Amino acid sequence: MVERTLPGNPPVSVTLRRSARARRFSLRVSRLDGRVTLSIPARASEAEALAFAGDKADWVRSILATSAPRRGIGPGSVVPFEGRALTVTAAAVRAVRVEGDLLLVPGDPARMAARIAAFLKLAARQRLQAESERFAAAIGRPIRAITLRDTRSRWGSCTHDGRLMYSWRLIMAPPEVLSYVAAHEVAHLKELNHSADFWAIVARLMPDHARHRRWLRGHGNDLHRIDFGGSE
Repeated sequence: MVERTLPGNPPVSVTLRRSARARRFSLRVSRLDGRVTLSIPARASEAEALAFAGDKADWVRSILATSAPRRGIGPGSVVPFEGRALTVTAAAVRAVRVEGDLLLVPGDPARMAARIAAFLKLAARQRLQAESERFAAAIGRPIRAITLRDTRSRWGSCTHDGRLMYSWRLIMAPPEVLSYVAAHEVAHLKELNHSADFWAIVARLMPDHARHRRWLRGHGNDLHRIDFGGSE
């Protein structure tokens, strides 16, 4: 992938992504982080691709202008953790920790975002590992591996050989929402589809799953708008 800039007011940064599967040019603007991606066939002309994007530059700017900005992290900002709104506070502590409604962070304020991201990722791994293993035991299926990423398009995934992937930002959602995603992906260990049989497994693991799925649809974008800088 390479970065290019569309001239104009304001200039627009575009990520070019060549794809063997692409049959035509396609332009995507993320409302989560303002990322503009131009997908092009593997052997297509970059100049033609940029001309295509240039023709749609006004449309791109209109979407970017109406998208909610990302929120940075610093003293006094609010970070959700397991569904609770915690106020970031500099403190003389040895490691990031929760105390009441405060998220206490040690050291240089310039490193706050990185330290908080590390704290969230560790907590996410512990919770998602525990929930995944609990649900996997319930359906009698093994998990080969669990990885965490900062994915924008999905909260989790499951491969045919039993590898689970989750977004670490799930730790910011209410605990039952994280549990729902774990149940959803573990159910794929048995049914790698979204058939009626798959949803029956999800319902057995978590009978009120529909409510938590709705929460993600309604509030998930807010979790992606928190900007942890280069720590992601």
